[in-house]
Formats: sequence, structure tokens, C-alpha cells
Amino acid sequence: MSLRKAYFLIFLVLIVDQLSKIYVKTNFILGEEVVIFDWFRIHFIENEGMAWGTKIPGEYGKLILTVFRIFAVFGIGYWLADSVKKRHSTYLIVSIALIFAGAAGNIIDSVFYGVIFDDSTHNLATLFSPHPYGTWFHGLVVDMFYFPIWEGNLPSWLPFFGGKHFMFFNAIFNVADMAISTGVGVLLVFNKRAFPKNN
Repeated sequence: MSLRKAYFLIFLVLIVDQLSKIYVKTNFILGEEVVIFDWFRIHFIENEGMAWGTKIPGEYGKLILTVFRIFAVFGIGYWLADSVKKRHSTYLIVSIALIFAGAAGNIIDSVFYGVIFDDSTHNLATLFSPHPYGTWFHGLVVDMFYFPIWEGNLPSWLPFFGGKHFMFFNAIFNVADMAISTGVGVLLVFNKRAFPKNN
């Protein structure tokens, strides 16, 4: 797979990711939900940028996370270019491109959203607002896809979790997250094709 095709895939993911985030950010108030099906909803939340809203504690936690991600993306970008140069498997190159695009998509939120949007808590956010909600490198990541496929109490005979309330699947995520998960999933499922052994 050529580097041009990998760049096109990255560009496509970033466009879809950012358009979906900007649409939700400017048309939903924080916490607002639209039910598409019982098992699929658009539910607008924002977070610091880690899975399930996890935060790095401290005054500089968000900044540390954003800077770390930027360095990680440079590393992933080098891995992508090197893999194309060495003509590695298309499975590997597509996976790296998806992971790169997903990481870059969430970095855009973290770096820019705090200074181009106003607050979404009680009003619809305005793009390029004169009263932004944050500062550079302190933007919140926009998530919206929610799939509460099943919710209920687990059977009491199950070890550890028996009798407890459980929801599958309670994560809320975005296109960038899906790209990262898909890229990692391809590497896991098609591991032998992504990393063929040289005879």
C-alpha cells in the first residue's frame, strides 16, 4: 500500500470525525440524547480524552496527556512511513493509518476546541466563539455514539458479578475512537498477516 493511499485514509477518517464532532457540538447541549434505536443513541458528552472519562490528576494532567499524545502521534507517523518504505503488509499499514487518524482526531479536540468553542453546558456551542470555554491544549474531546445493547441484573450464580446490575455496552465514543479500535482489532485478528514471518 502506498503512502498516498494511507494519507487518503487518514484524511477521510479525520474529515468524518471532525464533521461529526462539530455537528454534535453545535447542535446538542451537553448531556442531550437522541434515540435512533433502543440500542443506538446519539448522546453528547465531553471528556479529558482518556477512555471512560479517566483523568490524569493534578493541575497539569490534561496538558501532560495532550503533549504525550502529540509525541505518540509523531512516533506512529514514523512507524507508518517506515512500514510503507519497507513494503510491509497492507494489513499493518491500514492498521497504523487508522490508529494514527484516530489519535490525531482526538488531539485536534484537545489542542483547539478549548479556544474555538464556547461552553456546551446550558447552550448550543458556537464555532469560533469570542468567549471560548478553555485554553490551548486544554480542550475537551467530544463523544457521541452510545450503544446500550443490554441492561439488567446478572444471574446470581455467576462468580464475582452475580446479582449485580450490568450494562453492555456503556462506553460513549466517537469516530476517532472507532478508528483506533478498528486498527488495533485488525492487528489482533490478522496478526499473522500483519506481521508475516520471513522465510
